[in-house]
Amino acid sequence: MADLSSFHQTYDNAGTGIDASYLDANKKAISPGNGIAGRTVIVSVLGTDDTNVTQAELDGVIRGITYGETAGSPATTDAFTVVGVSGTVASGTMYLMLNGTGTVQTTKGDYHTATTVAVVANFDGLQPTS
Repeated sequence: MADLSSFHQTYDNAGTGIDASYLDANKKAISPGNGIAGRTVIVSVLGTDDTNVTQAELDGVIRGITYGETAGSPATTDAFTVVGVSGTVASGTMYLMLNGTGTVQTTKGDYHTATTVAVVANFDGLQPTS
C-alpha cells in the first residue's frame, strides 16, 4: 500500500499544504458558557399583593428587567435579556429565563409597581461538552 502521509488534501489560503499535525490550528478553544450567555437565571414573578400576574404587570417587569430600571427610575440596575417565558397570565406565578451577568433585584416593586421577582435558579458558567 502506498504511503500517503505526506500527501496534502487541505491547503491554506497561501497554497501551502496542511499536514495532519497542523489541522488543529484553526480549532476554536472551548470557553465557559452555555451557548446563550455566560449565566442563566430563572426568576418567578408574582403580581400585586403576591397574586396572579396581569399582562400589564408582566409587560412592566419584562420592560424593567431588559432596560435595567426600577419602577420610575431609568437605568439604575443591571439589565438582563429575557430568553424565555413560562406560565399563563392571570392564572398564577410566571417564570422568566434571563441571561446576564448582573444582580437581579428582588425587592417588591423594583421592576414594576407592586410586583415581586424572586430568583428560583442560577446557572453560572456552564461548560460545553467537548
